[in-house]
Amino acid sequence: MTPEAVGVPVGPRRRAAGLRREELAALAGISADYLTRLEQGRATAPSAQVVESLARALRLAGAQRDLLYALAGHAAPGPEVVPSHVPPSVQRMLDRLSTTPVVVYDASWTLVLANAPFDALMGETTSWRGLERNAVWRNVAGLPSRVVHTPREQADHEARLVADLRLTASRYTADRSLRRLIAGMRSGSARFAGLWDTEAAPPPAGLSRRKTVLHPVVGPITLDCDTLVAALDDLRISIYTAEPGTEDAERLALATVLGTQSLVP
Repeated sequence: MTPEAVGVPVGPRRRAAGLRREELAALAGISADYLTRLEQGRATAPSAQVVESLARALRLAGAQRDLLYALAGHAAPGPEVVPSHVPPSVQRMLDRLSTTPVVVYDASWTLVLANAPFDALMGETTSWRGLERNAVWRNVAGLPSRVVHTPREQADHEARLVADLRLTASRYTADRSLRRLIAGMRSGSARFAGLWDTEAAPPPAGLSRRKTVLHPVVGPITLDCDTLVAALDDLRISIYTAEPGTEDAERLALATVLGTQSLVP
């Protein structure tokens, strides 16, 4: 894996042909110390999430990815399990959107990855754990969000998410993790349980896909949000854009430049 393939800057004095340990760790979202312990055999039981993160960072697919799972003592996820793998072809597409806010969810609406512009727009996602990483839960549980919805818009959005999750559950009936996720949300949210049990048809998406994001520094930004489905991998890719030359485009660019840094002492 060359640095150029994953967008790592290369200086004139660089000797390493591949990725340095610190670079791979950053791409995988793990600490360099933990990666070192894995390499040296001092950490011998990485979780399946860590294995998937390493496979994604190294752009592994097919037999290579399966081998990495086997070396770590895990069975590679089969077709009966909700996939969370971002294949190299989709990753290359995301690389070309490196200045545009993009977030990727699996079919259960659990966050797989978010790029730096998305974190700059919506807030840091790397600290989210467990149910916090699921978009359905974040909405029905009322977790903090910078997206501004009217009560009607929020209710319709939640209903559409739950309806899509129900379709996912019907496709992956053998996925025990998915069943635990749904059971956890049913017991933890009366709103989710009500939507799940009624099995009502989701409200129409309507003609508008626009969302207003209240950024803490640059103020409100109205954006188009388009969610694409990578059908073969069952991923949902949400992309946020503004019409060029508008005030919203200028505010989005400023928010992206500011990144996730805090301007409050």
